[in-house]
Amino acid sequence: MKPLKQKVSLTLDEDLIAKLRVLAEDCDRSLSQYINLTLKQHIAKLEQQKSI
Repeated sequence: MKPLKQKVSLTLDEDLIAKLRVLAEDCDRSLSQYINLTLKQHIAKLEQQKSI
């Protein structure tokens, strides 16, 4: 069976990480969960814009 998630390593700006941590905490999510959710939403928005 295929794993549902893969580990990756990213290098992000310190100020971005700080903001993401606050936003993740506000949504009661881990930083990883929040980044994953945010990227999925962004990609869905881009795909929707392409189909217009």
